[in-house]
Amino acid sequence: MFKKVLVVEDFDVINSGIKMALEGLNIEEVDYISYCDEAFLKIKNAFLKGEPYQLIISDLSFENDGTPQELKSGDELIEKIRHEFPDLKIIVFSVEDKSYRIQNLYKNLKIQGYVWKSRNGLKDLRKAIDVVSTSDHFYISPDLNSVIHPKKTIEITDSDILLIEYLSKGLLQEAISKKIKEKGISPSSISAIEKRLKFLKEHFNANNPAHLVAIAKDFGLI
Repeated sequence: MFKKVLVVEDFDVINSGIKMALEGLNIEEVDYISYCDEAFLKIKNAFLKGEPYQLIISDLSFENDGTPQELKSGDELIEKIRHEFPDLKIIVFSVEDKSYRIQNLYKNLKIQGYVWKSRNGLKDLRKAIDVVSTSDHFYISPDLNSVIHPKKTIEITDSDILLIEYLSKGLLQEAISKKIKEKGISPSSISAIEKRLKFLKEHFNANNPAHLVAIAKDFGLI
C-alpha cells in the first residue's frame, strides 16, 4: 500500500469524504491541497527532499476564487506532473464523464485510475487505490468502463480531423464536401458531411461547430 499520498481537491466536504475512504488503508501520510500550483510545488519539493509522493489523487475542476493560478485545472496539473515526474501514479476523482476527456487522460497523460464522483464514488476510490497499489492495471469506475473498453471506444479518424480542420478555416459544408472529394475520401456528399458533423458534436458534447473546433484544439486534435 502507498505510504505517502497527496489529495488535490478544493471542496472541504469532498476532502472529508476522501479522508473517510482512506481510513484503514494503512497510508502513513496524506496531505491535502486546494490549488494546483501549490500541489505541483509540494510534489516537486517532496521529490527534492528525497521523500516523494507515491500517489496523487486529483479533481479536474477547481473553483476560481480570485487567487492567481498558472495551472487552472487538474488536466493542466497532471500534464505538468507527467512532464517532470513520468512515473508518479495518479488517480483522478471527478464528476466529469465526457468520454473524450477521460480518453485523453488515459491515453495521453497515462493516469492509473479514473473514479467518477457518483453514489459509489468513495467506495470505488478505495478499490482504485488498492488496484493501483498492487498492480499495473488501469482502474475506472464500472459505470464509465465503456469509455476505455477497446470494443466500445469511439475512434476519431483522420477524416474527422480533416473535417474539423476545414471547419476551423471557415469552410461551409458544400466546400468541405468538395475538398474531401478531391482527396479521394468517401463518403464525401454534403449529407454525409452533415451527418458526421452531427455525430462529432454529440460525441464531444459541443453546442455548435465553433465549440467543436475549440474542443478539438484544446485536445490537440488540430
